[in-house]
Amino acid sequence: MDPIRSMLESVLAEVRPDDDGAVADYIPALAAAEPDRLAFAVVGPRGRVTAVGDSEHLFTIQSVSKPFVLAVALERLGRDEVLRHVGVEPSGEPFNAISLERGTGRPANPMVNAGAIATSSLVAEGDAAARSAQVLEVLSRFAGRPLDIDEEVYRGESNTGHRNRALAHLLRSHNVIDGDVDTVVEAYFRQCSVRVTVHDLAVMAGTLAFGGVNPVTGERVVREAVARDVVSVMASCGMYDFSGEWLLRVGMPAKSGVSGDLLAVAPSQFGVASFSPRLDPHGNSVRGIRILERLSHEFGMHVFEPHESIADPGIRVERDHEGILVHLGGELAFSGSERVLAVLRDLTEGSAEHLRIDARALGRAHPAALEVLRVQLAQDGDRLRLID
Repeated sequence: MDPIRSMLESVLAEVRPDDDGAVADYIPALAAAEPDRLAFAVVGPRGRVTAVGDSEHLFTIQSVSKPFVLAVALERLGRDEVLRHVGVEPSGEPFNAISLERGTGRPANPMVNAGAIATSSLVAEGDAAARSAQVLEVLSRFAGRPLDIDEEVYRGESNTGHRNRALAHLLRSHNVIDGDVDTVVEAYFRQCSVRVTVHDLAVMAGTLAFGGVNPVTGERVVREAVARDVVSVMASCGMYDFSGEWLLRVGMPAKSGVSGDLLAVAPSQFGVASFSPRLDPHGNSVRGIRILERLSHEFGMHVFEPHESIADPGIRVERDHEGILVHLGGELAFSGSERVLAVLRDLTEGSAEHLRIDARALGRAHPAALEVLRVQLAQDGDRLRLID
């Protein structure tokens, strides 16, 4: 088994027994979710996605759409114009709070519902269908494949979204949004009803992690400055009134949704996504939080964890009378272990040569990265040897 997959499977096995929380029940489609569903995926800088659990299960993106719609607005209008309509300060309030900035009427940030509705109004012109089509096209580019909308969930959102309509009318009264309120709100409901898998969300997170470039397709989806701004807002506001504790405990810019999805970014290292429908009182996935805590702590992904460098390790390959010798140098972070594995696979594929890894020149290696190499050694010990 792939050593990274093996490590992710162990994380999944650890959190699977946790049955705390409850599924969202404000619309029938969410209330009918299978509570035991569990999936987890990561994507690294070379576009290799590792997904475990119910990784092909489709669910609606819900509030995890908000960072990407913010990216569309920033790309289209620029930061200054977007900030005229919505702030970037943590609200300390639930995601659906009716609360606007005194004096300006701006919502606190784009991650709460009021702010997301304001942001959604900025991404395109035209009717709800035209706005929705543009958002869907950009979300598909983030995911690297064509996405679609769950029409049943959309109808449920539209039929029960009275509070969001109230927020939109309040925004209209302050001239934060222009035009027809129903057009804006229906487009917002449709963006929340886009169907994804954890594989899709991991790639979308990876596109933000790698400065707006999709790590699978290689396409630049948004400018690097836009990706940076979006990730910054996620870090301070993405987990609603749990954002401060999340940053302390997990330290990864993130966004959650009431379907049970959770997306996180380790800048320049990984995009991460999980799915588990049971939610805590803040509206965040209970098991998703546990998965990301474990990943952050064991794989060194806390954004404030000291690193000499997050660049790839130096790799030099030579051949001698004993076979292939791979020299490693510099620092080996967990993300760098993916590159080492890729090099080892390329060297050993279709070859019977013995291979040695010389790690004596490594300055610093994260324990999780070393564990990846140990697992690979355990699997290929008859032809793979570590020199340290």
